[in-house]
Amino acid sequence: MSVLDSTTTILASGVRLTVPLAFAACGEYVAERAGTMNISVEAMMLGAAFTSIATASATGSATAGLVAGVVTGLVLGFTHGNLSHRAQINTFVVGLVLNALVLGLTSYLITTNEFVSHQVEVLSIPLLQDIPLLGKPLFSERWPAFLLFALVPLTWWLVERSRWGLELRAVGENPQAADVTGIKVNMRRRQALLWAGALAGLGGAYLAVGEVGSFNQNMTAGRGYLVIAAVIFGAWRLGRTMLGCLVFGLSDAMRLALPALGVTLNAQLLVAAPYLLALLAMLLFATQHREPGALGRPFERGST
Repeated sequence: MSVLDSTTTILASGVRLTVPLAFAACGEYVAERAGTMNISVEAMMLGAAFTSIATASATGSATAGLVAGVVTGLVLGFTHGNLSHRAQINTFVVGLVLNALVLGLTSYLITTNEFVSHQVEVLSIPLLQDIPLLGKPLFSERWPAFLLFALVPLTWWLVERSRWGLELRAVGENPQAADVTGIKVNMRRRQALLWAGALAGLGGAYLAVGEVGSFNQNMTAGRGYLVIAAVIFGAWRLGRTMLGCLVFGLSDAMRLALPALGVTLNAQLLVAAPYLLALLAMLLFATQHREPGALGRPFERGST
């Protein structure tokens, strides 16, 4: 295999592994700009991966599975928002509990049910897919991957240019001041969690009915935490966050592609590489860039 073919193979694998991270990161970025550290993104992705395969198996439609995954993410986002804002439970505790609950529930259900494999179709764009090196990785993918071309600019516009986004950023920076101006702080944060849930659900569903075509125990394997690391890596800027997802996706692709290409490296190191890279990124970038002023801090009217 030529160097060009080998590089194309690694890039194609990297793009496929980046797509679910990018979907979820679009949502996590919005949640964190609103001041919510959405730890439950792992639960959203894992739960959506399971329900997408279960729905696709029951209906015979991978597209129905994608929709079910989005709904699952919305339900978990709604649950997280109401438990942390209305019931006033610590958002980190809520996230960790949801992660553990979904992991245990899906691990049990996968042992008691059998599902038929389904995958969404590959969409190839004529001419563009023939571009050397980048053609097949970017323009010959499962069709939901192309939704990113619309979702990324839409997410940026919502946060940076719309009135809703202005209020969202205000509650993430100074919720007390936002409250004084009449903005419903926790409502905006719950809305951000719904956006995060829908896109994390889409990412988890893509992983199951797009990339793999089946579900296995702990399928996301910590990808939700990689998403959080990508947002930190991106300094809470959407473009940089997408770059972080690509870096982690390519790192994961190296783990899969290098042995197939005959390159021998320590297997354990390859498995750990994306997570080591995420840890390094957090150590390097978390202290160098200013996070949203109220990130992770609960809001109570009258508090300072």
